Amino acid sequence: MPLDLTQTLEIATCTDPGMVRSHNEDSIAADAANGLVVLADGMATTVIVSEMRQMLANVRPYDVDQRSNEEHGARLVREQVLKANSSIFQAAQSQPQYAGMGTTLVVCLFYDNRILVAHLGDSRLYLLRDGAFRQVTRDHSLLQEQIDSGIITAEQAKKAAHKNLVTKALGIDPTVEPEIHEYPTKPGDIYLLCSDGLCDMVEDEDIGMTLQALGGNLKLAAQQLVQMANDNGGRDNVSVILVRVLREYPGPRGVMAKMFAWLK
Repeated sequence: MPLDLTQTLEIATCTDPGMVRSHNEDSIAADAANGLVVLADGMATTVIVSEMRQMLANVRPYDVDQRSNEEHGARLVREQVLKANSSIFQAAQSQPQYAGMGTTLVVCLFYDNRILVAHLGDSRLYLLRDGAFRQVTRDHSLLQEQIDSGIITAEQAKKAAHKNLVTKALGIDPTVEPEIHEYPTKPGDIYLLCSDGLCDMVEDEDIGMTLQALGGNLKLAAQQLVQMANDNGGRDNVSVILVRVLREYPGPRGVMAKMFAWLK
């Protein structure tokens, strides 16, 4: 029986075309029961979520896959990202209007008191924990590479013209390797997934302060963040997913877990 995380994770979402674009290319999806949230500035989210949901009905994400010797969680996320990449790449081949339009992506899977994060491009994951707010993912962008190599400072990067040149995205190449990490979670954590429509328009400091002030009401916090991006010009679609961890959610271990494994 898969663990149902509906009572463990509180999730709020908000997405908006912004002040300039006529339609919204962003897409977001959340499946609280399976502990899965996906945000992309383009297609891909629904495919990943519906496929992952089917897979997770049959395996537990923290069990080790005998063939690849890695946990099912990481294997499933990687496979689904690769699959989404192929379908977007193929669509771009057959429909020229999509050619070269990479989709940035953040996928989070919560299980066993952990969060598994896969990302591509400059959509981001942030964490507010014990009053401290920080960015968890590192952008796959030309700008980030220039900051890392000391060509420009983080301060100069804010004013750079080439903010949106990503070095990794879905659907540009026939195959792509998402960056995947996992981190322990704590009850009280608030995770923020957002498209660059938020972090290009609103300073990290202001995002963090807003979450601290309105964190008690996630829906309101999500709407306020989108509103701030629009108030600052809203040059792009803006999307936000907020996830609060309400309690511990360890994977069942020990004698009972072993018994279930034998019965399978």
